[in-house]
Amino acid sequence: MSSKPVVLIAEELSPATVDALGPDFEIRHCNGADRAELLPAIADVDAILIRSATKVDAEAVAAANKLKVVARAGVGLDNVDVPAATKAGVMVVNAPTSNIVTAAELACGLIVATARNIPQANAALKNGEWKRSKYTGVELAEKTLGVVGLGRIGALVAQRMSAFGMKIVAYDPYVQPARAAQMGVKMLTLDELLEVSDFLTVHLPRTSETVGLIGEEALRRVKPGVRIVNAARGGIVDEEALYSALKEGRVAGAGLDVYAKEPCTDSPLFEFDQVVCTPHLGASTDEAQEKAGIAVAKSVRLALAGELVPDAVNVQGGVIAQDVKPGLPLAEKLGRIFTALAGEVAVRLDVEVYGEITQHDVKVLELSALKGVFEDVVDETVSYVNAPLFAQERGVEVRLTTSSESADHRNVVTVRGTLADGEEVSVSGTLAGPKHLQKIVAVGDYDVDLALADHMVVLRYEDRPGVVGTVGRIIGEAGINIAGMQVARATAGGEALAVLTVDDTVPSGVLAEVAEEIGATSARSVNLV
Repeated sequence: MSSKPVVLIAEELSPATVDALGPDFEIRHCNGADRAELLPAIADVDAILIRSATKVDAEAVAAANKLKVVARAGVGLDNVDVPAATKAGVMVVNAPTSNIVTAAELACGLIVATARNIPQANAALKNGEWKRSKYTGVELAEKTLGVVGLGRIGALVAQRMSAFGMKIVAYDPYVQPARAAQMGVKMLTLDELLEVSDFLTVHLPRTSETVGLIGEEALRRVKPGVRIVNAARGGIVDEEALYSALKEGRVAGAGLDVYAKEPCTDSPLFEFDQVVCTPHLGASTDEAQEKAGIAVAKSVRLALAGELVPDAVNVQGGVIAQDVKPGLPLAEKLGRIFTALAGEVAVRLDVEVYGEITQHDVKVLELSALKGVFEDVVDETVSYVNAPLFAQERGVEVRLTTSSESADHRNVVTVRGTLADGEEVSVSGTLAGPKHLQKIVAVGDYDVDLALADHMVVLRYEDRPGVVGTVGRIIGEAGINIAGMQVARATAGGEALAVLTVDDTVPSGVLAEVAEEIGATSARSVNLV
């Protein structure tokens, strides 16, 4: 019996992956796509390395008696049941930066292909047809490329396509104009971008806010003859709306690598000759696969050695004090709430930690808060290591402040940010009781006391009778149950703040109706799932 930790490689990975693991492990192999082979093979291993064909679901997690790490050599985690792994104490890691260059290059390729009809002309010629005039294209030089989402991939696309002589404009409410200007990119509103772009490329995460962003309304605002590329996430470009726009001639062409439902082998969009389609090839290069394998091999080594794991998506590793660990998910959620309330990335971000916990090293709480701040902002997986990089790229000054003094609670974490216009936004939370109940205890200058929930609404309005009833009526008529609500105010008749916890996401239309009915100065929906 080997005394070495056992690592199961369940799919074909590059030889560099095994080299990166080193000699300290017993390496086993199996066909992870074959359930009959996978389930007994996973029973006594310490770590499993997979790609996309192996499903590590609740059944597989339950069958793994010693499993400590699931490592996905890639970005997506659709084939891993992260909640089941978390409940079982199994760390899940991936390789969030392995395909950035590869994904950007594919988007650039689709832009060129849609401009010059390369795949269509190739297919026609191989079919014995010489159709030079039919496949006349357009030049990229002097054309305007609209980049929707100027994160790391979007920025790489902008950089590469500017070399073609394209004028680059972008929409991203989380990127400071000064930072964009350094890249030679002009920031616009989405409506402005739609009106001027000859080509449009999407690089956003898929969230409840971004699904259908490029939909019927947006596609009626586009510049006639625009060509649209989506190599980010399926569903951000509404496929039915795109079909109508192509049918009516409002959109001249499209390049698609991702789809609302995958695998997608039959779509109405495939009937258009001017639509270039690929089967989700964004990460499919030898280089990206090798980078992914090496990255997760290093994470496995760190995890099994009990050290900090930068790319853990569910469990923070490393030497962290036991008193600090429960605060990690709280700080991350406070970061996400901050982003939802601010609606943009702060110029300066302060993570403040008060109380007894500060006798320990709490630097990881700053990282956890940063991870939350950018979770719903960028289109890549955010980890404890790349969150500071996202802040640096966006020109965000980040500071950690600690004090052993805490007036009202044993420990408090505050995420406070200064926005570009000088406005300050902050949210504070604490852990209560032996079960570490996560609570929100302040929003700005208003004290509240409410358990955190997956879905929340934060309203600011002028204090007057009837507001609470109006809010309850509108949300109730939408079929959404209010689980909890607290109102805070400085003075009677002055500004008031209400925080609601609800059972489901409040649709934007319902939130807008609430804001209009009560005359809210601010109405924000917070969704932590």
